[in-house]
Amino acid sequence: MSENTPPQAANFGVQQYGGQSQVANQAVGPGARAVAGQVSFQALTADQRTQVLDRLALVEQLLEEHRAGLPDQASPRAELRRLREELDEPTPEPGVVRRALDRLTAFAEPVAPLAAAVAALTQAIQGF
Repeated sequence: MSENTPPQAANFGVQQYGGQSQVANQAVGPGARAVAGQVSFQALTADQRTQVLDRLALVEQLLEEHRAGLPDQASPRAELRRLREELDEPTPEPGVVRRALDRLTAFAEPVAPLAAAVAALTQAIQGF
């Protein structure tokens, strides 16, 4: 091979060693395309559903207890209601759930116990 001859094959693959990986739309290499299909959560087991509902109830309780420490008292409640409604759907939309959790996280930041409860809720939901 001369200096000007490109290699015959290039490896555009992905390598991972250990850990857990969740990969969505992915395209690798020249001309590759990633096309999104329908994405949904796995069905919750009874134990997972109970855990999520318990954490939702705790967030709701802490919103009430710490409402004076929140600059906006109505929006977190509306977001929690939206999240509950989405989780009650037969196939919750991951984007809707993720956005609701992100907004709840931002609303909860000023109150440490509430922020911790929202983080625990997020962790439980990510178990889908």
